[in-house]
Amino acid sequence: MKISDDIQKLLPFGYLFLVIMGIVKECFFHYQLGINILKYSTIMDILISPIATFTSNPIVLIFILSLFIFHYNLPSLIAKYRDRKFIIRTFELKNIKGLSPAETKSYLNSISVKMLAVILCSFFFGYGLAGGYGTSKKIRDHKEKYNYKINYSSGESEEIFLINTNSLYYFYTAKGSKTIKITPLGAVKSIELIDNKMVNKGLFLYNTSL
Repeated sequence: MKISDDIQKLLPFGYLFLVIMGIVKECFFHYQLGINILKYSTIMDILISPIATFTSNPIVLIFILSLFIFHYNLPSLIAKYRDRKFIIRTFELKNIKGLSPAETKSYLNSISVKMLAVILCSFFFGYGLAGGYGTSKKIRDHKEKYNYKINYSSGESEEIFLINTNSLYYFYTAKGSKTIKITPLGAVKSIELIDNKMVNKGLFLYNTSL
């Protein structure tokens, strides 16, 4: 699969765009929990945030891969069916009959990239807003699932609802409490997944992002 020169030039900017969207998503998610996530994140956490989001669930990963494959092939599809009214209205096509093949290719690539950017923006905004709201509502209504047991270096342990984790901290609530705790990884001896739906029930699509 040969990547066009236009797309190759956009790859560095594309990853920068994904990193920014990942930051926005994390900020929206944690803001609703009263956490300024950037204060607790490293540069590595920020750089891998979009990848972590894409791989958080098999459905999300399949959706994102399908999205990129579709938009990679979109310029050729538009070129093939460019005379159809539906295509003209959907993509607001201008008359490309007077353009050279290179100009036509560049124009169609720009349409595909813009459309992909809009969809990814919607995905990250929606993921952050909906995820943060859903998590905060679970905590308010005491509907969390305490699937993890955290064992501290001091010898103490407690069952927790794990909200998130990064390279430095665990974010969670203890059983019976609405208080969100932020604990450094160094203070934790181990963490146990006590309700492993993948093993116990064979739920392939269960999200186990630890």
